[in-house]
Amino acid sequence: MSTTASDPLAALGSLPGVPDAVDSVRKAVDRVYGHRVMRRRSNEVTAEAALRGSRGSAALAGADWNLEEVRRRTDFSGEDEARTVGAALRLTAEAGQLLSVWRQSPLRVLARLHLVAAGGATPDDAVGRPRVAGESVDEPLIEAPLPSAGEVAGRLEGLSRLIIAGGSAPALITAAVVHGELLALRPFGSHNGLVARTAERIVLIGSGLDPKSICPAEVGHAEQGRAAYVAALEGYTAGTPEGMAAWITHCGRSVELGVRESTAVCEALQRGAA
Repeated sequence: MSTTASDPLAALGSLPGVPDAVDSVRKAVDRVYGHRVMRRRSNEVTAEAALRGSRGSAALAGADWNLEEVRRRTDFSGEDEARTVGAALRLTAEAGQLLSVWRQSPLRVLARLHLVAAGGATPDDAVGRPRVAGESVDEPLIEAPLPSAGEVAGRLEGLSRLIIAGGSAPALITAAVVHGELLALRPFGSHNGLVARTAERIVLIGSGLDPKSICPAEVGHAEQGRAAYVAALEGYTAGTPEGMAAWITHCGRSVELGVRESTAVCEALQRGAA
């Protein structure tokens, strides 16, 4: 991520297609928040969105379980896929608890997210801290060149400063940049995709765009498919205006698909079918 504007995230809002994506997301979110079910059963919608978002994030990490299996399962130890689903569920549950800390210390939150995701599966001295020189990364979906540990440290610090400083950028842009930067950097030895998607969720909630966490972008990322996800990320890592715009609009479409999912949940609750 690079730009010379004084408010670099806001500057991304002028890229071709991005204003339309921002406007489309806002309208979609407003529509689902205006659903009559949200006036009296929003907690149920939030819970279902969390479950479906966790399933979507796990699917992108290689554990593509159907929703009913995620709902039914109680033991997430054992095989790799079960641990991945368990990590996604833990991260989603943790996200809402970290909003105030995120605004003051994003790096502390990222460390906590990695700790929660690892759940004891990673050697203790590698949990909750960015990788150091010579350490490998287990992130099979993302094959982009891996930045050095020194570059990771510098870019994480820059990202942290942007978040703490705030600015006028729409929530979608900030969330997309946080997500894309973490995927590009892969700062931890494992679980970077899960952590990146949870950070995106935290931004969308904390910004006020989705305060009740009912618009799971993870659902949309999974629905668009792993190939589209990787292709969009390649645009981000290229750093060109076109690539950045493509990544932001991809994230916007993912939020809209999450809205569609929760709208269906609202309709089902209204019919008494869920």
